[in-house]
Amino acid sequence: MKLKISPKDKLQGKIKVPGDKSISHRAVMLGSLAEGKTEIEGFLTGEDCLSTVKAFQDLGVKIEGVGTENMLVHGVGLHGLKEADNVLDLGNSGTTTRLMLGILSGQDFYTVVTGDDSLRTRPMDRVTVPLSKMGGSFYGRDGANLLPISVLGGSDLKGITYNSPVASAQVKSSLLLAGLYAEGETEVIEPAKSRDHTERMLEYFGADIEVDGLKVKVEANPKLTAKKIVVPGDISSAAFLMVAAMITENSEIIIENVGVNPTRDGVIEALRKMNGNFELLNKREVNGEPIADIKVKNSQLKGTIIDGDLIPLLIDEIPILAVAASQADGKTIIKDAKELRVKETDRIDAMVKELTRLGIEVQEREDGMEIIGKQEIKGGVVCQSYHDHRIAMSLAVAGLISEDDIEIENSDCINISFPNFKKILDRL
Repeated sequence: MKLKISPKDKLQGKIKVPGDKSISHRAVMLGSLAEGKTEIEGFLTGEDCLSTVKAFQDLGVKIEGVGTENMLVHGVGLHGLKEADNVLDLGNSGTTTRLMLGILSGQDFYTVVTGDDSLRTRPMDRVTVPLSKMGGSFYGRDGANLLPISVLGGSDLKGITYNSPVASAQVKSSLLLAGLYAEGETEVIEPAKSRDHTERMLEYFGADIEVDGLKVKVEANPKLTAKKIVVPGDISSAAFLMVAAMITENSEIIIENVGVNPTRDGVIEALRKMNGNFELLNKREVNGEPIADIKVKNSQLKGTIIDGDLIPLLIDEIPILAVAASQADGKTIIKDAKELRVKETDRIDAMVKELTRLGIEVQEREDGMEIIGKQEIKGGVVCQSYHDHRIAMSLAVAGLISEDDIEIENSDCINISFPNFKKILDRL
């Protein structure tokens, strides 16, 4: 599908973004492993999260309301999953895959997991190596680094202390979930703080978990009790609309009920550094997650440096921050973001190529990019999405202020995280 975006004079209105992707994944996972019925409100119905739902259905969990924002998960308890009668196809979802490998390593049955063309190129040894140290058994291409991967259950997992070489919520979460099935304590130590939705939700469901700075420790074999989960709006999705309002003249929008978890709000800090004109209103907390409404106005952005410990807190927002940087006065440097090269696509390479196609001066770095602002965005071109939802939406936002229309190839990938993205843009 090709998406056509035309320049706009202003964006105005009050809207909501889809539910948080990370929290939606984890709500289904922990709801399935809990005892009782977990009600989920505001679930993200994007393709990635539906891959998680389908996986747990294949493992014997009854889930009502699939395809809607309100679902009911009939938990089977920590040891109630059943062997699937076919391969688990996890689509494009790296989160589902890496977290599922942790859960599956503790089961007493055999499972094979695979995914689409993109997912089968993404590295899994970042979780299979430490999970193997706990006693997990994995077999697959490139030494169980690439899908398809077989998980041979029945192993007696043992808790370990793992010093993670990367600040990754997926790695941390995979080990913590495996730790629920391991003998003794499982501890993960990170070089920098990554998003902490798993820790918050494990505690909310009744797990014995301890957080001490960069260390997270979980005890084995807890009794997880079903809870109601209200999923806040996804800050990663909100970021596209925040930047859209900041760079489009005469704009003022309010994005309601957005999750502002301090391990996810790096984009807020980065946009503050860039002189973004916005404020957080009506701050509150729901099921352990902080939420706020975000009021955003057209802004006179300034170039800045985005690096270091801030990077893990905004890794998914870097493509849209690159678009913001093109409209900021001065140079913006993004570095320490090599992790972007192993996302759905090589996002550094993809953004450099497409920004260049749009006439923006940008220099590629091994671990990021340098962007000179403020620049005119030329239109009348066809851009590539690389089948990456965040690349596609970033280019769409650029199209709002381009000289002419922009077309984006293979834009249906946006459905992975933001199915109604174009409708919301049109409404604004």
